[in-house]
Amino acid sequence: MEFSSMSMWYWIIPLLVGVICGVVGYLWGKGNSGSGADAVEMQGLIDANARLKVDLEACVGRVQAVKAAIPEEHHFDPAAARAAFGKTIKEDDLKIVDGIGPKIQGLFHNFDIKTWKALSEVSVARCQEVLDSGGDRYKAHDPSSWPMQARMAYEGKWKELVLWQQQHNYGKL
Repeated sequence: MEFSSMSMWYWIIPLLVGVICGVVGYLWGKGNSGSGADAVEMQGLIDANARLKVDLEACVGRVQAVKAAIPEEHHFDPAAARAAFGKTIKEDDLKIVDGIGPKIQGLFHNFDIKTWKALSEVSVARCQEVLDSGGDRYKAHDPSSWPMQARMAYEGKWKELVLWQQQHNYGKL
């Protein structure tokens, strides 16, 4: 063999191998992408995506309904409180609740109950625990109406609170 014919084979063999690999790769790739199993799997994914979109829309609707059901934040109106009580009322002053004075308010503050809202969410049994923590001197107090009175104060129902307190003789028997 001649040197010139030899160098030609160095070009022809890699070129032929490249063309053969290209054709085989193309046919192999084309055969896998069109199979029926892939089409079925793709349709299943499309259906699952559609179901998830419907579920998402339902969740968004439920969240909006819950947000609409949540009452708005209550804002303290000192003028309305003053008009009802005839004196200046400080926001979250637990002493406006019949039966709570400065010392009992301090007991509630020790239990991290510092607002009308917090007191309105406390059970009567918990109020009794707060009183019991102060010792025997607080046994005479009846906290059964304190959460209800605190709820009225939190909601700004000043006239109703004053009327209730008057009807119940300001907590005295």
